[in-house]
Amino acid sequence: MRKRWFWIPLAIVGMVLFAFVGGEVVMHLWNWLLPPLFGWRMLGFWQALGLLALCRILFGGLGGHGPRHNRGWRFRDRCRNMSPEEREKFRKAMAEGYGFGDAGEKAVL
Repeated sequence: MRKRWFWIPLAIVGMVLFAFVGGEVVMHLWNWLLPPLFGWRMLGFWQALGLLALCRILFGGLGGHGPRHNRGWRFRDRCRNMSPEEREKFRKAMAEGYGFGDAGEKAVL
């Protein structure tokens, strides 16, 4: 129990340090590259930290390595367990584009 109490303040300090370093890196890279190249405004620290959080939400998720990383394995397992009739139905649906796009374009499977 005592070990756990030691790690909690250390984890909080680590998260604050990570946020500070991340914000500084984003701010300096933005201010070094984008204003000279595109004429965009310079960022302050809090704007850079907000941009870092926004990018994390949009592109990196909110943490954890949940089931989204196992999609490929699940798909392969489903394909392996298909009967020949199901495979043919799947191939036909893929070739037809599942009703999206131009029906004249055929996929080669």
